[in-house]
Amino acid sequence: MRTARRRAATAAFRRVVVEFPAPLFSETERVATEIGTSRSKLIRCAVEQYLEALRREILEQELAAGYVANSVLDRRIAEEFSAADYGTCR
Repeated sequence: MRTARRRAATAAFRRVVVEFPAPLFSETERVATEIGTSRSKLIRCAVEQYLEALRREILEQELAAGYVANSVLDRRIAEEFSAADYGTCR
């Protein structure tokens, strides 16, 4: 029973071997100890934050491209409704 549980618990995780330059490894060890966490957890959190930053950057680029692609239409709509904004008629 224990073996089955252990396999189920580790099935969600994958072990990876990552090479670090010596100074980065030392800094990672120091910070993990300083904040009271494991090296693995620190690295997982760092990767999660990096991936989230990449996702945000891609989304921002897509939004910017969308704004540019729709800018002519947006200006035309804004001009059509500008009379309503100022309470005047055309």
